[in-house]
Amino acid sequence: MSSELRYTANTQLEHLHARYTGTGHADMSKYDWLTHQHRDTLSSIVGHPTLTSYLAIADGEATGRIKFEMTERMLQPCGPPPAKDED
Repeated sequence: MSSELRYTANTQLEHLHARYTGTGHADMSKYDWLTHQHRDTLSSIVGHPTLTSYLAIADGEATGRIKFEMTERMLQPCGPPPAKDED
């Protein structure tokens, strides 16, 4: 019985990770986690027109310019990735 529950829990977890890519896992690095968080925040800003308008008014820019800048920042929101250690 417990093996069935474990199998079900693992499949549900795998399904959640496949559906929501930013949920993370045990082997995720700090850089990857921060990158996901920043991308989620930037996509939320671009996806909510009132928030985009608020930022445009605060910065004195056009809303299209704010959307463009946020989309560009999604490429590398936390800078270049750190160097990998070769073991």
